[in-house]
Amino acid sequence: MKEKILKGQLPYRLREQFLTYTELSLLSVLRELANDHYFICPKVALNDIFYIQRPNENVHFYNKIFRKHVDFLICEPDSLKPAFGVEVIRPNRKEETRSADQFMEDLFLSAGLPLILIPSSESYELVDLLNLFQLAVSKVQETEHLRENITLDSAPACPQCGLVTVLRIHRSGPYTGKRYYGCMNAPKCNGTIMVD
Repeated sequence: MKEKILKGQLPYRLREQFLTYTELSLLSVLRELANDHYFICPKVALNDIFYIQRPNENVHFYNKIFRKHVDFLICEPDSLKPAFGVEVIRPNRKEETRSADQFMEDLFLSAGLPLILIPSSESYELVDLLNLFQLAVSKVQETEHLRENITLDSAPACPQCGLVTVLRIHRSGPYTGKRYYGCMNAPKCNGTIMVD
């Protein structure tokens, strides 16, 4: 088996560069800024950070974060609880891409997590980044009152694979008409949680 893999039968190859030159330059300054107070994770999937409330009613919103990532997630060092998101924004981009940047900012803001939008550059100054961090924190504080009354009516995670579940109704069999949470990855995953 190992011999077959070595002969190159699988089409996977290691990327030459995990981070772009711009991202590496930014990471260097972020490390200086974070020191030992934070842990920096590059390229974190959005659906590993956020979940969707009532996913069966909000599939459109799940699709907006599926297979997308934030450039850097800055976390508390012990718990790895997210503290900041960092996204590099490229100048002279199409209107469609600008709206994607706006969605990212709204997404983080709605969850009360500061997102620092940093214009792409060949080099970065620590003082400039500090100003952007302070701006992002201020925006989150200004909208804090809007999140105070949000109810946590989310669907449970799948007991088998851990993905988001969707509220469904049995259409046939002994449980016909009964509600249950079924895995979003069905039929590949058959994880269910009965409601009624």
